[in-house]
Amino acid sequence: MQIARAQAKEARAQHDQARMQFFPWIAPAVGYRRHEGNIQDVVGNVLETDKQSYTAGAALNAQLDLGGAIYQSLAAKQLARAADESAEARRQESVFNAAAGYFELSRATASVGAAQEAVRIAEDYAGQVARAVEAGIVFKGDAYRAQVQAENNRILLRQAQEQQRVASARLAQTLRLPAVIELTPNEVELAPVTLIATNAALDSLVARALATRPELRQANYLNAAARAERKGTTLGPLIPTLNAQAYFGGLGGGLDNETGNFDNSQDYFVGLSWRIGPGGLFDRSLTRAATARAQVVELQGEQAQQDIERQVVEAHTRVHSLADQLTMAQRALTAAEQLLKLSRERKEFGTAAVLETIQAEQELTRARLEYFKIGRAHV
Repeated sequence: MQIARAQAKEARAQHDQARMQFFPWIAPAVGYRRHEGNIQDVVGNVLETDKQSYTAGAALNAQLDLGGAIYQSLAAKQLARAADESAEARRQESVFNAAAGYFELSRATASVGAAQEAVRIAEDYAGQVARAVEAGIVFKGDAYRAQVQAENNRILLRQAQEQQRVASARLAQTLRLPAVIELTPNEVELAPVTLIATNAALDSLVARALATRPELRQANYLNAAARAERKGTTLGPLIPTLNAQAYFGGLGGGLDNETGNFDNSQDYFVGLSWRIGPGGLFDRSLTRAATARAQVVELQGEQAQQDIERQVVEAHTRVHSLADQLTMAQRALTAAEQLLKLSRERKEFGTAAVLETIQAEQELTRARLEYFKIGRAHV
């Protein structure tokens, strides 16, 4: 966001520079000149003389390419507006990235909680099976099965802790905080969040996006700037360049080493000129290049509009799909919890019962993680 804001400031400064072309500048100066030997007068006679002169004053100068200045100022104005919209787009993107990073951290934290619960359940059941083995009522291989499941859950827990730390570091980078700071979400329990009405018509969502997205406003300003530059190559050369100078100061000197005779001296000049050839009138290559740039910018604007329309359609489809998946995941989670509860209540330690309980644990863990994953994507 700070980079985008700095770029916007640079574009506004360039617009100010373009407008400053309409204003003259002042050049204070002092000068000394001496001549010795032959010189030719205005009539053509060659004569020998020694003389010197000195000046002190200030010149007010203006050299204004009116056509270029007008259209450059118009283009710079549009580019400054485009830079502001680019900064707004970057701001929205940064806010989205921060929100997405927070939800990812929340999902990872919830996954850690689910993995910890899975480890607790597996360790508790492994302990029960081990005691049953000691009592001689369970095959020892079932104890190893329970132990393997407990170790698998510990691996799952370690992986979830890794993902949580990575999500914290990425969110810290987005927020421009030191990555060593370990961030934690305020809410550990996840709940579905609805940002827009899921029953909104797709056409209305597309129209809303096209009317509010800063990327499209930026494309429109860039298109306007390109059109101004193209006009500058066709109409700009028709407008003459203004050259003007006004000198106010004093002139002194004389023959040989004479230093007197200093008095006021003023000079004025005003002229209009046109440039014919490269960079001016009849420069077809300059016009073709500006026209091509305008076409590229226009096509990029159309592409940006198509991208936004596609994004809205994809998001609309994904929201409805994930809403259905979330409902299914909730039912699966409820069923997995009941399955594990019934399996544990049987209090049987046969090989089939052990495998059934372990599978019930796996299904519960899988259902919880899938629920958190879908809930995060739905947000």
